Amino acid sequence: MILRSAWPRVLVMPLALTVLGAPVALAAPARTLIRNAALVLTMDPALGAGELGVRERVDLLLEGDTIAQIGPNLKVPGARVIDATGRIVLPGFVDTHDHLYQSLIRGCGTDHELIAWQRACELPLFRLNWKPRDVYHGVRLSTLDVISTGVTTVVDWSPAPTPGFAEENVQALLDSGLRFAFAYVGTPDPAVIAHMRHVKRTLIDPNPRAMFQAGSRPGIAPDVLRSLVAMSGLAKELGVKLHVHILEHISRTQDQVFESLTQAGALGPSLLGAHSIHLSDAEIQVLAKHDVPVMHNPLSNMRLASGIIRLPELKRAVVQVGLGLDGGTNDTADMFSTMRAAVGLQRAKLLTASTVPTVNGVLRMATVDGAKLLDMDKQIGSLTPGKKADLIILDPRAINFAPRMEWISQIVFNGQPANVEWVFVDGRALKARGQLVGVQPAAVVKAADEVSARIRRFLFP
Repeated sequence: MILRSAWPRVLVMPLALTVLGAPVALAAPARTLIRNAALVLTMDPALGAGELGVRERVDLLLEGDTIAQIGPNLKVPGARVIDATGRIVLPGFVDTHDHLYQSLIRGCGTDHELIAWQRACELPLFRLNWKPRDVYHGVRLSTLDVISTGVTTVVDWSPAPTPGFAEENVQALLDSGLRFAFAYVGTPDPAVIAHMRHVKRTLIDPNPRAMFQAGSRPGIAPDVLRSLVAMSGLAKELGVKLHVHILEHISRTQDQVFESLTQAGALGPSLLGAHSIHLSDAEIQVLAKHDVPVMHNPLSNMRLASGIIRLPELKRAVVQVGLGLDGGTNDTADMFSTMRAAVGLQRAKLLTASTVPTVNGVLRMATVDGAKLLDMDKQIGSLTPGKKADLIILDPRAINFAPRMEWISQIVFNGQPANVEWVFVDGRALKARGQLVGVQPAAVVKAADEVSARIRRFLFP
């Protein structure tokens, strides 16, 4: 679906690092002491109780972009102090599969299943005359939304119909302060592949918070297979992940998806399989054999009537599973609702509350398991000293959360984005005292709304 005629042979240079209202300041304070947290879920069993590594009434010391120490009554003269009395601290959420530009089509086609939604809302956008900053405004809006819900790492799977689209998309991610992977969906066109290398070299590689992925779609149809083969080869050349949608809709079972992945030489731990709903027993075993992780997107799967993932079977086969928000068909970037849906769908399907994911399990899926499937668990996903200071602070005293009964369960079953008081990435606060930092949300909304109005006129003349 790439518009090849839009690809110039002269590559576009990267954009300046700017944001609506002001330049982004990425420096973290020298030392930040988070004092007297009531509950800390370290996600590191070596640091605390159980699989969540639970600690109570402790401090956390951040030194620059790194977690330095966790313990009671830390003495750190000169540190910036954040009083976390009565609060909950845990690693930031990892959104393993999203389409951030799709904030521009929120609410479109809500009575459609996946294929009809794509035809009505998504595919027409590839004929749109995108203006230079259109995609920036949509992606920037989405980044504010995911930060608000406590996401600190996002994977953005982008169709990139033009070079400018790709570069504006990446620029909005860079300006957000988030840690991110940009999954650039490519074709065999040499100009497209050259631009993918250019984006990785000039925009991604110089930025320690950024990663590059190659994106594609599996299928045995000749054009689809050629693109998959090209992207599989490019991913291996660049040493990056290949990120594909696998069997999101039941009609895709006719596409010989696994045969195409085999022919492309794509099966392996560097393959990421989004959705993976309509898997046979044999296909689950193929994923397990090749260590292919899966990204589960329960809210969009429900909205698009796509089906319910076979999560217990995947877990029994020891397939790694993370959670994703999945763009415009989620309609809200809410990791709490995503966790609830992941738990609730399996209980409703299997008529038992003892199935996976458990509360502890879904919290790990949203944090450390997501980091593992991205090969980032040495950097993020737990509050282990030495890892990056990507974490969130929740205020459980709000009317939707209080009073305290079983706080860990309440994170999943009662939590809302409004409970996210602080969000840190690399030790820098992107949300502080419940407010987004260093950005003017009203200006971002206004800019995105102007683009969306033009899209509405295009979709519904």
